[in-house]
Amino acid sequence: MNKATMLVTTVYVLACLAAGVSYYLTPNLDFILRLFVADIVATLIVFGASVGFRNASLYDPYWSIAPPLIGLWLWLLNPQDMRLLIMLVLISAWGVRLTRNWLRTWHGLDIEDWRYQSLKMQTGRFYGLVSLCGIHLFPTILVFLGCLSLFAVAEPTSHPLNSWDLIAIFVTSLSIWLEHKADQELHEFRSTRVSPSAVLKTGSWAFCRHPNYLGEIGFWIGLYLFSIAATAAPWHWALAGPTAMIILFVGISIPMIETKLSEEKPTYSAYQASTPMLIGWPKRASRQ
Repeated sequence: MNKATMLVTTVYVLACLAAGVSYYLTPNLDFILRLFVADIVATLIVFGASVGFRNASLYDPYWSIAPPLIGLWLWLLNPQDMRLLIMLVLISAWGVRLTRNWLRTWHGLDIEDWRYQSLKMQTGRFYGLVSLCGIHLFPTILVFLGCLSLFAVAEPTSHPLNSWDLIAIFVTSLSIWLEHKADQELHEFRSTRVSPSAVLKTGSWAFCRHPNYLGEIGFWIGLYLFSIAATAAPWHWALAGPTAMIILFVGISIPMIETKLSEEKPTYSAYQASTPMLIGWPKRASRQ
């Protein structure tokens, strides 16, 4: 572990400790609100570190670390709940994969995500507020909404394991596998491509332009299916989680990356014309 990674690890340990202190100091709050406040406190610790080191990419691992910790805490409070245990295993696998992928693409405190650099140039002296609200608090809130399915499952009135759980396991597992496959293909492509302007069009990338985002959306939908299994309700307040994720990826993340790719890769417009964004069937698939 290099110095920069040790520093990030230290920041997250401190954030977890601060979240724990917050949790125990707010026993009179509603349980979900209590965990949400702890989540916000942890985010503020990470934000403080990102300001101190002038690198908002310190926050990036938070996305993959918070859900497994929330799931672990809920399971520790309900160790007899087999559905929560299954969800914890799946969320942990997702978190390990996503954190590992972050480590493969993160090169220390000297390099910051291009999206944050772009926001810094666009917002100027207001960047601190934009970083706090848009880069740190907003994703934390979205991830917490995604975790509402865990709270639904943890309710005392949860139904026994049923066929919906099998569907949820299948969707969640398939989504994690798709994310892993897409990431592996992208890493291999970047290490072997002849030109930076080349476009990956093979494997999972031949069937949609953003298989990694499709897998991510599928993961949160899979968690929501567990809440349906637990409540026997086709619609549930936990639906806010996958809905928020779909809005985030389809409305914000994908348009940003597509704008960047269109500017950097002359043939990307042809790829857009021949390959669906997330769901559909490609007209053709080739690699350039």
